Amino acid sequence: MKMEQFHSVLEIALWAIVATLGWFARQMWDAVKELRGDLHKLEVNLPSNYIRKDEFAEGVRQIREDLQILFKRIDDLRAGR
Repeated sequence: MKMEQFHSVLEIALWAIVATLGWFARQMWDAVKELRGDLHKLEVNLPSNYIRKDEFAEGVRQIREDLQILFKRIDDLRAGR
């Protein structure tokens, strides 16, 4: 193979590699962009779909208090008070 042919083949191979890397980088860029959009949607919708941990703990605390009152009344009824 002549040196010019070798350079031509090498140049074509390098361009193919660069084109493949460019395509891959573009795919990754688009995927990251889409993930950012999905993350933003999740951040916006999260408060309406779920409650915070402290809100849940407050609700459970209130239920426990109500159950304690109910159990005390049942105990009082059993005792005949």
